[in-house]
Amino acid sequence: MIAYLDGKIVYKDPTQVIIDVQGVGYEVKISLATYSKLPAEGDKINLFTYHHIKEDAQALYGFLDPNEKALFMHLISVSGIGPGTGIVIVSSMSVSEIRQAIIQEDVRSIQAIKGVGPKTAQRIVLDLRDRLRKDELLAKAGVETVPLAKQHNTNRSEALAALVTLGFARAAAEKTLDQIQQRHGNDLSVEDLIKFALKSN
Repeated sequence: MIAYLDGKIVYKDPTQVIIDVQGVGYEVKISLATYSKLPAEGDKINLFTYHHIKEDAQALYGFLDPNEKALFMHLISVSGIGPGTGIVIVSSMSVSEIRQAIIQEDVRSIQAIKGVGPKTAQRIVLDLRDRLRKDELLAKAGVETVPLAKQHNTNRSEALAALVTLGFARAAAEKTLDQIQQRHGNDLSVEDLIKFALKSN
């Protein structure tokens, strides 16, 4: 899992950036929000990343703001939303606008995003509203929520990628992980999630 890249920008456009890290060029898909804050080509950069692995491809997704990465990880934990749609969502609205739309159950605003239909918008609200409300309350109380949200969702995403690699159908793997987290909580390690999933089949 590649958590971040620290290197020099070789190329950038509104959808991707290529970062030279000690002579290796990493192609990273980015949101418009990240693109708008990127320094010039040739400048140094530290980019938080999500490494997406599936059976026939791998891709890196990058974020300058850890809050944007945390929200992206929340979004792709929703059944039916892959990283491509996640990037479109965080490119369409600001992090705070998306969070508020979900918390206030504003399905119409989410549905207005390209590629997000009514059912998907409703699923986003149903799956994430309580989690984001809890994060907001903790943030107001001075408790840092981004590392926790990032860790929990990264563990689930890593476990999901591993299960797909091991031959699970993605939808079946997502359902199994949902059941495991409902039974055992969200604090399980990647290894525990995979072990429970393998035992349940």
